[in-house]
Amino acid sequence: MEKTVILKRGKEESLLRQHPWIFSGAILRINGNPEEGDIVTVYTNDKKFIARGHIQVGSIAVRVLTFKDEPIDYGFWKKRIATAYDMRRSIGIASRDDNDTFRLVHGEGDNLPGLVIDIYDDTAVMQAHSVGMHMSREIIADALKEVLGDRIKNIYYKSETTLPYKADLNQENGYIMGKSASNVATEYGLKFHIDWLRGQKTGFFIDQRENRALLEKFSKGRKLLNMFCYTGGFSIYALRGGAELVHSVDSSAKAIDLTNANVELNFPDDKRHAAYAEDAFDYLDKMGDNYDLIILDPPAFAKHRDSLRNALIGYRRLNAKAIEKIKPGGIIFTFSCSQAVSKENFRTAVFTAAAMAKRNVRILHQLTQPADHPVNIYHPEGEYLKGLVIYVE
Repeated sequence: MEKTVILKRGKEESLLRQHPWIFSGAILRINGNPEEGDIVTVYTNDKKFIARGHIQVGSIAVRVLTFKDEPIDYGFWKKRIATAYDMRRSIGIASRDDNDTFRLVHGEGDNLPGLVIDIYDDTAVMQAHSVGMHMSREIIADALKEVLGDRIKNIYYKSETTLPYKADLNQENGYIMGKSASNVATEYGLKFHIDWLRGQKTGFFIDQRENRALLEKFSKGRKLLNMFCYTGGFSIYALRGGAELVHSVDSSAKAIDLTNANVELNFPDDKRHAAYAEDAFDYLDKMGDNYDLIILDPPAFAKHRDSLRNALIGYRRLNAKAIEKIKPGGIIFTFSCSQAVSKENFRTAVFTAAAMAKRNVRILHQLTQPADHPVNIYHPEGEYLKGLVIYVE
């Protein structure tokens, strides 16, 4: 028996605009007793085909894979991955001699909601954010191997912390193919240890690549503070850019160890760099006016809309302290990676922080995620990374 979802009358409007989510409140009934992760066919109230996708438990009840009446089989996965790869090659990010680090699949942005695939040299790190993608991991890995061919030798599946905990899958991370002896990848000519075994996300924040490259252009002769440094990415670009001094700060001692290892990999025995395992707000409180370039790249302050108010208070407080302390003529790169925080929310928080610090501030750049983290034009929620470069008089 076909597993189907029947929509309430009039609830197909967002799907006609190709929005890839179906919310539980739009559903009239479900037929065929599908289990979470199963593929279901979606019909309008008057029994017209409209979509096919993965069913799941929660307010988002179906993640749409296709708006065509086509099978979700090996050919489907291969075509979607090939399309994503072709786009990365066409924009040059997957074909540069000085870069082997990029995002191959970015969920809804590549019409594969719930799936992330990052490439680090010859290793692909695959991450599922839905039970449906988890159930399809083996066939996706097979398609990935065929599309990328000899370019990848290893596929690591890393979904322990991203799958819905209520699904009770007891998933353990591990290699689907191969086993890498090296964890060093190259980003724009710089080397990084990628900890896909124990690190955050897939092991590295690829989404800040272009923003790191921009920072490099501002770094010459400046004294820089990289707050929430994690792997030290911004710090290493700043060192290459000619910074006079670079301090990296993170509350995690493991992050500091990783930052130091990455600095040593690129700039051995460089006395311009020092790293500290300290709380961000404590460090900002005591630091004085030692810096004229500050990076604020905190973890998501708001993972859900119900925590938005507290998140905005946090962004205001953090930015106010940095704006207050930075030297005259200083530059701040400040970010929010919280999907629940809109560009307008974030800009208002930084504006309020400047008023609190009683300093004149100008916006030099408005930043977002790079081209290998595309935003599906029918799914504006996919634009999660917001950033401002501001000049403080």
